[in-house]
Amino acid sequence: MARNTVSDIQTLKSEGKRIVAMTAYDFEMARIVDKAGADIILVGDTGARYALGSDSDVEATMDEMILLSRSVSRASQRAMVVADMPFMSYQVSSEQAISNAGRFLKEAKADTVKLEGGEDFAPTVRTIVKAGIPVMAHIGLTVQTAFAYGGNYNHQDAAVSNEQIRRDALAMQDAGAYAVVFTKVPPDLASALTRELKIPTLAGGGAGDDCDGQVCVIHSALGLSADQIDNPKATYGPLAVMVYETMVRFNADVRAGKAVRSQREKIAT
Repeated sequence: MARNTVSDIQTLKSEGKRIVAMTAYDFEMARIVDKAGADIILVGDTGARYALGSDSDVEATMDEMILLSRSVSRASQRAMVVADMPFMSYQVSSEQAISNAGRFLKEAKADTVKLEGGEDFAPTVRTIVKAGIPVMAHIGLTVQTAFAYGGNYNHQDAAVSNEQIRRDALAMQDAGAYAVVFTKVPPDLASALTRELKIPTLAGGGAGDDCDGQVCVIHSALGLSADQIDNPKATYGPLAVMVYETMVRFNADVRAGKAVRSQREKIAT
């Protein structure tokens, strides 16, 4: 089975079919996401927090993202693998951007890369695309840009006008990006841009329901965090509660000798 290509993803838009993008950061989770039928697996820099325990997404390094992306690429049979370019992996120069984007395709076997930034980064996107590396854009409220505001998303949100977001989206399309993620883009604007743009749009958080598809940050959406054990609030799950309760039962069975007996019975049959 061949993985989805950029052309396949763009065809979904032209046919009016919704695009499903889900994050994964390890081999087995990626296998599950792929088997469930996602069109895209995004190896987001959110993996710095959810998989590696960092305090912020901006702490992700190239080597860490290569490792996470490679494990996901080994698992995916159908879903296109998109690797997130981490903070300071493409901002210094076009040469740096091409080199690091190329590492994701060559070393991690990803299919495309994603980078954050608006029209100021259009030349970078154009350079990467000219090198033969497909790019997914990400605009609106972005973690890496918000870092310049001391991590204050509200400050960044207020500083980005609707007209600027529109210019950013068009600049990314003109630079050759094959799709764009909107995060905290006002739903009415996201809907209008989805109709205006030729490339697929994917809704991150706060961009409404009228984009061509949706990005699911799986740990957040499914409640796969220890915080959700005592404060369950995820729409789907929370899976952390089920994992926790299962492990509590397993611990009790081990201490009572039941788990060992159960394993022996399975082997015997």
